[in-house]
Amino acid sequence: MKEYKIAVIGGDGIGPEVTREAMKVLDAAASVYGFKTRRTEYPFGTEHYLKHKEIFPDAAFEEVRQHDAIYLGAIGDPRAPVGMIEFGIIAKLRFELDLYVNLRPIKLYDERLCPLKGKGPEHVDMVICRENTEGAYSGSYGYTHKGLDNEVATQVMVHTRPAVERIIRYAFELARTRKRQKVTSVTKSNAQQYGMVLWDETFDRVRAEYPDVETEQWLVDAMAARFVLRPETLDVVVGSNLFGDILSDLGSAIGGSLGIAASANIDPERRYPSMFEPVHGSAPDIAGQGIANPIAAIWSAALMLEHLGLEAEAQRVMEAISRTTAAGIVTPDLGGKATTREVGDAILANLGSAA
Repeated sequence: MKEYKIAVIGGDGIGPEVTREAMKVLDAAASVYGFKTRRTEYPFGTEHYLKHKEIFPDAAFEEVRQHDAIYLGAIGDPRAPVGMIEFGIIAKLRFELDLYVNLRPIKLYDERLCPLKGKGPEHVDMVICRENTEGAYSGSYGYTHKGLDNEVATQVMVHTRPAVERIIRYAFELARTRKRQKVTSVTKSNAQQYGMVLWDETFDRVRAEYPDVETEQWLVDAMAARFVLRPETLDVVVGSNLFGDILSDLGSAIGGSLGIAASANIDPERRYPSMFEPVHGSAPDIAGQGIANPIAAIWSAALMLEHLGLEAEAQRVMEAISRTTAAGIVTPDLGGKATTREVGDAILANLGSAA
C-alpha cells in the first residue's frame, strides 16, 4: 500500500479548524481507497512566534522539504506585524521551493450559491494559473526617509522572461487537458509598459506552439468585469502574481464565498514538495466559533491527492463536496446553518456512499 508523507501546518485563526476537517476526509479517503498518509504536524504560525520568537526555523524547513506534499491551513494574525508571518511561512515555501504555479480552480457547486443572476454550475468552471514567484510579491521593496513627511515606499514588480514563459506554458498544457481548451492571458500593458509588454510578447511567442488551443489577451480591469458578466466564456486564465491573486478571490465570490477558495502551489518538475492551502485567510474574527467553511480546505486536500497521482480518489472527494452542497448542508457564509464539523461530517458520509 502506497504511503505519502505529508507536512501539516495548521497555522492561525480558523486554520486548525478547517485543517482538522480536511484531514478527516483525507483519512477516510485513504481508508476507503487503499492508500496511507504519514503526517507530521508543525506548530508554526503567530502563536508559535509570540511564544518562541521564531517563524520557520531552517532545521524545520529542511524537514518539510523531505515530505511528499505540504498542507497549510491559514496564516495571519493581527497580533503580529502585517505580512511578517505570511512572508516567513507562505512566501518562504513558495519562493525557496520554487513553487511557481499557483493553481486556483473556480467552480460553482450549486446555482443557489451564486450571487449572479441566471448563472448555474455550467457557467462557472474555470481555473486560474497565477505566477507565484515574481511580480509585485517578489520581495523587491523598501523605504526611504521612514517616518518623515517625505517618506517614500517602493515595491518593484519583477518579471523575467523565463518565469513568465514557464507559467504561460503550464497554462497551455493544462488547457489541453480540459474540454474547452482555451487560455486567456491577463495583463495591464496599456499602463505597465515594460513588465506587462514582456508578458504579452512571451504569450504571443508561446501560443504559436499550441495552434490547437484557443487564445485571447485581456486587460485586467476589463477582465474583472467579464468575470461578473460572462464567466461562462472563461476556461484557463493566466496572469501575474498580483492579478491572479485578485481575480481568483473574485472568482471564488462568484462561486459563493471565499470559504470555497482552494489552491495548489506546484513545482511541476517535482524537485520539491508542492504545497496546498485554502486561500480564504485566517479569519480571526470567527476563529473558535465552529462556523468556518471547511470546503476550501477539503478541496485543497483533493488537489493534493490529484498532484500525488490519486486522480480518481480526488474526484471522489470533489463529488462528495458537490453532493453535500446540493443537499444544502453549508456554513453561514453560503447562507446555511451547518457548523464546520457538520459540513465535514456530511462530506465524509457522501464520500463513503461514493465508494
